[in-house]
Amino acid sequence: MLQRIDKILSSQGICTRKQAKQLCKAGQVIVDGIAVVKPEQKVDPEHSNLVVSGKPVLFRRHLYLMMNKPQGVVSASRDPNTPTVVDLVPEHLKRQGLFPAGRLDKDTTGFVLLTDDGEFAHKILSPKNHVPKTYLASVSGKVDERVVQAFQQGIVLADGSRCKSASLRIIGQQGNHILTEVILHEGMYHQIKRMFAACGCHVETLHRLKIGGLTLDENLAPGECREILYKELKENLTH
Repeated sequence: MLQRIDKILSSQGICTRKQAKQLCKAGQVIVDGIAVVKPEQKVDPEHSNLVVSGKPVLFRRHLYLMMNKPQGVVSASRDPNTPTVVDLVPEHLKRQGLFPAGRLDKDTTGFVLLTDDGEFAHKILSPKNHVPKTYLASVSGKVDERVVQAFQQGIVLADGSRCKSASLRIIGQQGNHILTEVILHEGMYHQIKRMFAACGCHVETLHRLKIGGLTLDENLAPGECREILYKELKENLTH
């Protein structure tokens, strides 16, 4: 599909549309070996060889990022008072319209998927698609087979809401707390904390480990992110 040069460069996070005009004027934008002097000129970004300031541009219609969210950061595109996950994205990966596909609480850590692909985000967040989310929860209180069965049957929360069946596995002792693995197929507000609270337990820390079959990269330090490869996306998050 043909697109304006300035729109292409802006969408890929290379520069603003105003800067694209200046780059074209300076002869820094080359398409298939020919300098483009007008930013409004249209080309097919998926089938053209595009070079800007001597560097080849690998066009991506959409971007998908895996982030290891730290505590104290909100899962939003912007917030006037608190750092957001989008604020943490390095400049070379930023692009217009980037947002977190699903949310983690401010004090919850782990896997956040960021993208500018609204259709894809809807698919993985829609309850009818049953994309599981896997968490590690450190819990205080008595976590036993009774709680495991309650999770499996579907917890009724304090407000009367009934959760779908969830998997709870007791991993072992972690200091004074019990380390557990929880797999959800829905995303209600503060769901895991409220589910444990309904069983007389308290979540001390919560960390999201997986979305679908895609596991958080252990090499990512808190606050770091990397691009999700198409192969990873296709094998683990699409049907």
